[in-house]
Amino acid sequence: MKTINVIGAGLAGTSASYFLANRGYKVKLYDLKPDLIGPFHSTKFGELVCSNSLKSQEKDNACGLLKAEIKLLDSLFMQAAEVSKIPSGSDLAVDREIFSNYIDSKIRSHPNIEIISQKVTCLDLSKVNIVCVGPIYNKEFLDYIGQLTSIDSLSFYDAAAPLVYFDSLDISKMYYKSRFDKGEGKYLNIPLTKEEYLNFTAELVKAERVISHDDIHFEACLPIEVIASRGENTLRCGPLQAKGLKTDTIDPYAVVQFRKDDVAGNLYGLVGFQTNLTYKEQKRVFSLLPGMENAKYARFGLMHQNSYLNSPLCLNRDLSLKKYPNVFIGGQFSGVEGYVESAASGLLAGIYAYLRMENKPIEYIPINTMLGSLVNYLVMSSPKHFAPINACYGILQNPNRKNKMQAYEESLASLLSWKDKLAI
Repeated sequence: MKTINVIGAGLAGTSASYFLANRGYKVKLYDLKPDLIGPFHSTKFGELVCSNSLKSQEKDNACGLLKAEIKLLDSLFMQAAEVSKIPSGSDLAVDREIFSNYIDSKIRSHPNIEIISQKVTCLDLSKVNIVCVGPIYNKEFLDYIGQLTSIDSLSFYDAAAPLVYFDSLDISKMYYKSRFDKGEGKYLNIPLTKEEYLNFTAELVKAERVISHDDIHFEACLPIEVIASRGENTLRCGPLQAKGLKTDTIDPYAVVQFRKDDVAGNLYGLVGFQTNLTYKEQKRVFSLLPGMENAKYARFGLMHQNSYLNSPLCLNRDLSLKKYPNVFIGGQFSGVEGYVESAASGLLAGIYAYLRMENKPIEYIPINTMLGSLVNYLVMSSPKHFAPINACYGILQNPNRKNKMQAYEESLASLLSWKDKLAI
């Protein structure tokens, strides 16, 4: 039985491992767990660190298209999402514990996957390796990859939102509604008057932060206090917008939303409240919101540094390193950003590694798919200005991308033809 090494058992590494193991390959899956446990990590593989939202399920949404694509490729990630989903309007939200338990169980019980719990600082370059290390992996390994590529890794700071206990909230000051009443789930909302909004944003801006520089964050996932610092109405046009949340009796100036984080409804997450504030300041500032005066936190918001490759200089279109084509890169380390994007790139790295091991010609994923367009962004961007990216229609290489429903159908048709041609 042929062996492939996979480094990292997050969303990308488990996606690649499961694909390869199901095709008869022996997968040696290396991960720091259970030694790596802390504010960002549990003992489970395939965990969701930041939010429990996998973004929109709508066909006219870029991430909705990407989810449909990887579901077509029998993604383990999408299997887990299906069994753990929580009603959440038009979004696909999941119970984190059920989600990671599903992935963890599938990986640990697979007869073709050997789990090796150890710190990896270098690779056996005589073997095929898929590197899906997390964005906060050990420095020795990141330095080693830098030596292999002769290019330093890049980095930015990312943040996670707080989780609060539902029974600590005063919901008499809140109301249930999903935006424009889409989907079956209901968000819990705090309506704010103009005075309450202005007071809250003023306190946010002047609150003490863990990291003081605003230019080191990922633009698509800015801490809420950074957004607030960019102008009086930035939050009202972003995570606190009231559009679609008006009722017959409530006409809010701004709205703070909570999303259910577990099936039982014991935990709720503050939507868009990723933050860099100190724990003390989070408690002080967020208690200014009506109904959160006595909120108890299951987890405060957290900051962490994400490292990633300068992929235009390092990667081939099949996600292998230019200098070492037996080393494939998946997940956030490749330069994609987001849960779905990480799982998708890991799965694709597994597919390309499989083709290499089978000595089959590499048939690149069609560029008019969202996943194909993500890879195209990784390898064709300007190295000088390269930054991580989420799935978006702006990068979709499809002449009909403005007609999103047509682009959706064309993307899936192209992907199905590619899958059938490869017989995977």
